[in-house]
Amino acid sequence: MESKPNRSVVLYAGMGAGHLLPMVELAKLFLTRGFDVTIAVPATPGSAATGSPTIAGIAASNPSITFHHLPPPPSCTDPDPTPLLLMLDVLRRSVPSLISLLRSIPSVAALVVDIFCAEAIDAAAALHVPAYIYFTSAAGTFAASLGLVHHYSTTTTNLRDMGKALLRFPGVPPIPASDMPSLVQDREDRSYKARVKLYARAMEASGVLLNTYEWLEATSVGALREGACSPDRPTPPLYCVGPLVASGEEEEGARHACLAWLDAQPARSVVFLCFGSMGSFSATQLKEIARGLESSGHRFLWVVRSPRQDPTNMLEHLPEPDLAALLPEGFMERTVDKGIVVKSWAPQAKVLRHAATGAFVTHCGWNSTLEGITAGVPLLCWPLYAEQRLNKVLIVEEMKVGVVIDGYDEEMVSAEEVEAKVRLVMESEEGGKLLERLAVARAKAVEALAEEGPSRVAFDEFVDRLVSSE
Repeated sequence: MESKPNRSVVLYAGMGAGHLLPMVELAKLFLTRGFDVTIAVPATPGSAATGSPTIAGIAASNPSITFHHLPPPPSCTDPDPTPLLLMLDVLRRSVPSLISLLRSIPSVAALVVDIFCAEAIDAAAALHVPAYIYFTSAAGTFAASLGLVHHYSTTTTNLRDMGKALLRFPGVPPIPASDMPSLVQDREDRSYKARVKLYARAMEASGVLLNTYEWLEATSVGALREGACSPDRPTPPLYCVGPLVASGEEEEGARHACLAWLDAQPARSVVFLCFGSMGSFSATQLKEIARGLESSGHRFLWVVRSPRQDPTNMLEHLPEPDLAALLPEGFMERTVDKGIVVKSWAPQAKVLRHAATGAFVTHCGWNSTLEGITAGVPLLCWPLYAEQRLNKVLIVEEMKVGVVIDGYDEEMVSAEEVEAKVRLVMESEEGGKLLERLAVARAKAVEALAEEGPSRVAFDEFVDRLVSSE
């Protein structure tokens, strides 16, 4: 179907590449339906007015999309802001600039905002424009987050006092309390209260777009649609429009050297280790990983980032890693015929789609999870921060497309555990069954995104609703 010309949508992205990239993929979908698309990019504290080089690169690779950098808002007045509260303050204080942007664009059919930008629903209301949430994590995460709000409203115990006791929310498998995000462990924590407010605002939206496909998360999507996850208030209409992931084909420049190395490796023989744009380990942990990989005997492609000086500062700029100092003495020489270590960054989507890649050790960020699933690559789950522990539960227990690397919630993951889980996925019958499951998951993802597939049909239903509401 084609929409009328000159119809526009404005997308308001959360901070960081992990939130911007899925918004870009959604923008591409709008372009295929004839919309003009503007992405409003919030100012990151301490960055230049034009944003980071990463954002500039994303914009340069997508010339059909207009990227509008919102001006930095007034300084935060909170005397002791956490990173989350500081981010939310910037997003909230940017709403007047967002309203100005909306007024400057003719025929805005909708404002679509990241869950962290839910306060911007007010901007849409001020201009009588429908507002939608684009939830860029799993449907199961959305279900569990709503379930937790209801749980806290009917109990008195904090999650932090429950250890690994199981939480039972509609639409998701039992979740150890300790696997819920750190920011929700204490109901009195200001960050948790801010999250509750965001989800309450999300319930005011005209609908919620989910970056998933129904086959992968049928139980969660069903519970959300039935209203079981939020029994105290209606859940807006849901549209599963994913999996929307970058192919990596738009990346400019010379082909990365690691891809040439993969070309020379046998099919499905390489374990790929990559932990997202903010994933980082101590030097001691890096050495344990190295020993585990070497002992496994399997080929590997490992992206290594420098340890953080401040483990709590996820925005810290990390220098190039000194591999000779960080990895065991002689490791690079002993594994020269088996593996390759890449500093800081690799073209993840292309690596996962390469025929030589046979397993993916991942932090369980949702973008990375979808990239692995759509490539048909089994996941070895090593969650680090945010909702990644919760994603791990969904990946292993509900989707059944991965295994857990034990010790992720302790001080150190041992070399023996790394070796054991690599061997499990690459050598065992269980690993073979995982591969079969991933083949089905990959095929279902392709089916969902086909022009008459469930996710495309859902998006067209969403577009029809926009058009009919004008």
